[in-house]
Amino acid sequence: MDLRFSVDEISFRDEARTWLEENKPKEKWPSMDTEIGFEQHRNWERNLYDSKWSVPNWPAEYGGRNCSLIEWLLFEEEYYLSGAPGRVNTNGITLLGPTLFEWGSEKQKNRFLPAMAAGEEIWAQGWSEPNTGSDLASLSTTAVLDGENYVVNGQKTWCSRGAWADWIFCIVRTDPASQRHSGLSYLLVPANTSGLTRRPVSRLDGEPAFAELFFDDCLVHVDNRLGDEGAGWNVAMATASSERGLNLRAPGRFLAAATQLVGLYRALLDEKNEIPQELRNEVVDGYVAAQAYRWQVFSKASALMHGSNMGAEASYMKIFWSELDVDLHATALRLLADRAELVLDAPDAYSEGSWMSGYLFSLAGPIYAGTNEIQRNIVAERVLGLPRK
Repeated sequence: MDLRFSVDEISFRDEARTWLEENKPKEKWPSMDTEIGFEQHRNWERNLYDSKWSVPNWPAEYGGRNCSLIEWLLFEEEYYLSGAPGRVNTNGITLLGPTLFEWGSEKQKNRFLPAMAAGEEIWAQGWSEPNTGSDLASLSTTAVLDGENYVVNGQKTWCSRGAWADWIFCIVRTDPASQRHSGLSYLLVPANTSGLTRRPVSRLDGEPAFAELFFDDCLVHVDNRLGDEGAGWNVAMATASSERGLNLRAPGRFLAAATQLVGLYRALLDEKNEIPQELRNEVVDGYVAAQAYRWQVFSKASALMHGSNMGAEASYMKIFWSELDVDLHATALRLLADRAELVLDAPDAYSEGSWMSGYLFSLAGPIYAGTNEIQRNIVAERVLGLPRK
C-alpha cells in the first residue's frame, strides 16, 4: 500500500492551510448555539463559500471545487488543526447535501444546494420523537396529502440546530395504515411554516443546542418531498450512512483533538514535572487510535473512489469515532484534574474550558446517529454475518 500523497494532493492541502491561516477569525466567538454566535458562524460559512472552501468536494456548479475524496479529507484535517470556527451548517452540508445528490431532482438540487453551501439556509435535523428512542421506524408524525400540500401534524425532539435553523429535514408517516419502515416519506420543511412551533432545549451548559418542534396543520408543498412517497426510509438510510460514516465525523476532527491532548500533556508536564504513568499511557493510546482511524478512513476513501460503497461499515466506524471522542476528552479532564471544572473565563482555566465543553458534547456521540448498541447489532449481522437470534 502506498501511503504517500500525490503532488496535487499536497498542493491542495497547502493551499487550504494557507487560506485558513490568513482568513480564520483571530478572536474567539460565542458558541454557535447562541443567537449571536449562530449568525457569526453563518457569516463564516459565507466567507468559506466565497473562496470555494465551504464544500470543496461538491461540483463547481453548486459552489464546490470538484476535489477528490482524499483531498476533502486533507481539507478537513487542515480545518480542524487550524482552530477555525465550528461548521454551523453541518446538518446541511454533510448529511442532507449527500442525500440530495443521491435522491434529489435537478430542481431540488439547484434550489437547495447552493443556498446550503453559502450559509444562506441553515438546516436542522427533525427525526427523533418523544417515546421512540432510537427506534426511528416507530415515528408517529403524520403528513396527509391535500392537493399540492402535505398537512403535517406531530412532534419532533432533540433537533440539532433546531433553535435557529432556517429549514428542517424530517421523516413523517404519509400512509396512516402503514407500520414500521413502510409508509414513510422525507420532507424538507421551512422553519417559518405557519403552525410550526419551536421550543429550544438546552444542554447541560445551558446553551440551546436542540429544539422541540410542534407541527399543527403545517402545510408543506409536495415539491419539498425528497424521493417518492413511501420511500422515506430508504432516503433516511442514505442520510444515516453519511451521519455514521466519514461525512459527519471525518478523522481530522479527532486528529486535531489528539494533537491538542499531546500538547496539553506536555504543557502540564512542564508545570508539574511529573504525571502518572497511566495518564501518559492514555495520551499515547488516544493519539495512536486517532491515527489508526485516520488511515482506516483514507483506506476506505480510496476504495470508495474505485467503486466500493460504504454499507454497514459505517456502523463500526461510528462506534470507533464516537468512543474515541469520549476517551480523548476524558483523558484531558483527568490530566487537568480540578482545573477541568473551571468556567471559561477563570484565570487558571486551560484552553478556555474547551476540554470540559468538548467532553459534554462527546457524550452524545454514542447515542446520536443510532446508539452504539444498535450499531453493534448491525455489525454483528451485516458485517460479521452472525445470526439475529
